[in-house]
Amino acid sequence: MFALSAYQREQVKTFSNQSKLPRLPVPDLEKSLEGYLKSLGPILEQSYGASALPNEIEKRKLFVKDFAAPGGLGRILQERLKDLDHVSPNNWLNDTLWLGLAYHTWRAPLLINSNWWLLFAPDPSDPSPPNQKSSSTSIHNKPEPNPKQASASGSQGGGEEWIQSRKGKFDGPVIWEEIVKREWITDWQIRKAAWIARIFADFRTKLLREEILPDSSKAGPFDMHQYSRMFNLSRIPLPNSDAFSAVDNKATHLTLLINDYVYSVDIFSLNSPDGIPEPLSPSEIEQRIKAAVSDAKSRKDGGKKASQVGVLTADERDNWTKNREHLVLLSPENRSTLNSISTSLLALSLDPYTLPSTSSDDPLRLPSVDSQIRNTASGIDGARNRWFDKAVSVMVEANGRAGIMGEHSPVDALIPSIVGEYVLATPVDESQFTASSSNSQEGWKRHDWVIDDEISKEIEACKVRNQKLIDDSDASQLWWNEYGAEWIKSYSAKQSPDAYIQQALQLAWYKDQGYATATYETASTRMMLHGRTDVIRTLSDESRKFVKSMSDENSDDTKRYSLLTEACKTHNHLTRQSSQGKGYDRHLMGLKVHLRKNESHPLFEDEIYSKSQEWKLSTSGLSAGGQFMGTGFGAAWPDGYGINYLAGPYLFKFGIESKFSCDKTSTPRFKHNLVQALRDMRSICEAANGSGNNANGRDARL
Repeated sequence: MFALSAYQREQVKTFSNQSKLPRLPVPDLEKSLEGYLKSLGPILEQSYGASALPNEIEKRKLFVKDFAAPGGLGRILQERLKDLDHVSPNNWLNDTLWLGLAYHTWRAPLLINSNWWLLFAPDPSDPSPPNQKSSSTSIHNKPEPNPKQASASGSQGGGEEWIQSRKGKFDGPVIWEEIVKREWITDWQIRKAAWIARIFADFRTKLLREEILPDSSKAGPFDMHQYSRMFNLSRIPLPNSDAFSAVDNKATHLTLLINDYVYSVDIFSLNSPDGIPEPLSPSEIEQRIKAAVSDAKSRKDGGKKASQVGVLTADERDNWTKNREHLVLLSPENRSTLNSISTSLLALSLDPYTLPSTSSDDPLRLPSVDSQIRNTASGIDGARNRWFDKAVSVMVEANGRAGIMGEHSPVDALIPSIVGEYVLATPVDESQFTASSSNSQEGWKRHDWVIDDEISKEIEACKVRNQKLIDDSDASQLWWNEYGAEWIKSYSAKQSPDAYIQQALQLAWYKDQGYATATYETASTRMMLHGRTDVIRTLSDESRKFVKSMSDENSDDTKRYSLLTEACKTHNHLTRQSSQGKGYDRHLMGLKVHLRKNESHPLFEDEIYSKSQEWKLSTSGLSAGGQFMGTGFGAAWPDGYGINYLAGPYLFKFGIESKFSCDKTSTPRFKHNLVQALRDMRSICEAANGSGNNANGRDARL
């Protein structure tokens, strides 16, 4: 990814490759059905047992044969899908089906369930975050009892007792007003927020001028369309299916949230020869944010409470639709505020606290990072001071600790992570902040909500619902540095890092749950015009054989390594197929939605079709993650795990989320099982290849 490349006048323009990109193909029907059938082996074995497997596989083969027969329903649906491709301007899937089916018709709250999070690494000047000293006014929502005998080896005994003791335990609600009495927005927080905002603004200007090198790989150029959906739009709640606001690339402001007060702050100037807004200097942006903060403080000190309308954006979508419509009818001012938020560059939340770290004796827990997850993913006190509908929201805490939360439907997290690396590449430069004589009343505007008793009651009820989601989310970060991607690629392991990590997740899941489950990994289809994603089904016959061998006393390390290699080869093949638009999950979905009234087929009615898409292990990898403390998203199933990871050369960062309310899952337990899986796999690789050193000759444990 080339966002950080120095601009050269003769370089290709950002969107210059768009017309050269191939369209997403409508995959071959027989090949998709063949791939689907092959993927069912482990699911069928898990559901019916090994003895019944041949008969169950034969049954599905008959479904497929009938579906794909000449004149069969599969052929009819395939032609309908080709017609959809014919009338789609760019992409049969993403022009028409994907947004609605994956996101906009889903009515669950965006909070935890859909929005992703990405934690910024600290600036060198950031003060250290505080530790929690007492629980009298707890900001962190979960206690951390000391583990008994918990160890990085994943032993369970007393460690398991500690893990189970965490479930369902709460400190009680956060008292926001008491926090604000003790803390407020700091000068450093404002300065860092201004710096971050300035670099985001600079990126948008370069994007509009097409001065960002287009992403590419050895395989060819990548689609850049998602970059144009990252700024200046919001998701709008509507009955049954949401929609996007129109992108406004001429907008000059960002939305600033301070203690639930809403401001628009101009951070661009329109005085440029080409008419593309130019970002203001860091000093000018800082002064305008300072003025808004001063205004918010005067209102707080004067006893005027902000209307906490933002919490409604985290609610179930039909509830938010109803409440938003009511807000619009109450006053034209509310419509003006909503429009300002929708068209703004991004939402910037300044939180009047730094979320403290709770103590923990778990050797795998990073208390400060986990506190950063909590604040970035949800905020506190029922998700206050947030706007969950914005494509990109940046949170900055009082000590400068920062991160991004993203609404998933307009853009996949990979794109904001690339822009995030651009933003974090240069630490705050104090020399660019000078005393300003500008009028502090210019360049920013306060937006006051007009609410009534009905909205007030809805806000309070929504905060309770939101807090239940927050309290139920067991999100944590695992940093693993005993080896990294360089060692996996080296002579010691000789595997693809992503394929290897996915096998480790399969092994960890089996250690954790004792059975195999359908597993989702994101495959990027950006080699095609307007491509987004398809599925890599990590659970394969080959991965299942490898996992089973790890608990088979009759299997030796040479055999296990051979099975690991085969599992990784299969995974690499599936990755290539899905990334080239030849995956079968989106294809089958496209066929199924073209069923008409009174049309059905056993292929889709089969319980195994649904079972094979129960992504209880939902995973995705981003970059090497050198600029980030971690990342994550919520579990797709209540009894599953959501796992996002950053695979660095010598350090892995796994963001893991599950639900406290589920007695079958445990984020800390899964971390210990993943650690053990990674160690077990290293052991078999070294035994098979006779080396404990990485490619650079360094001991990978250093």
